[in-house]
Amino acid sequence: MITRREAALRLDIPLEMAQRHDLPSRMTEAQLAEIEKNPPAWLVQSRANRTGKKPVWIELTCSVCGFTEAARPKKWWPTFTYLSCDHHGYDELPAAAAGLSRREVDGIGSRFIGIVDASEQGEQDS
Repeated sequence: MITRREAALRLDIPLEMAQRHDLPSRMTEAQLAEIEKNPPAWLVQSRANRTGKKPVWIELTCSVCGFTEAARPKKWWPTFTYLSCDHHGYDELPAAAAGLSRREVDGIGSRFIGIVDASEQGEQDS
């Protein structure tokens, strides 16, 4: 049995869409295979409307321990240099390269901190 969230990941649709179209909270691999083989009209339309500019799901991976999770990317997320679980120390990541400043972005996925290294000139332009 797979969860609705796992089904949404595999179908590459938002979890909200899976709920709205009454995908069951648990389903068998065979049920999911049937949906993929014969997609309902709403899924066909959703895929046709995708521009490919923004992924529906991304995989977040800790640069320190390798822990991964799938998450829905947010519009406000910058491009991260590193991702780290919130319990890792700042000193467990490589130091920022010369001429770059570092900032942290909290609230990434369920437990990540995003690390952004940017030129100090770029910081002043923002």
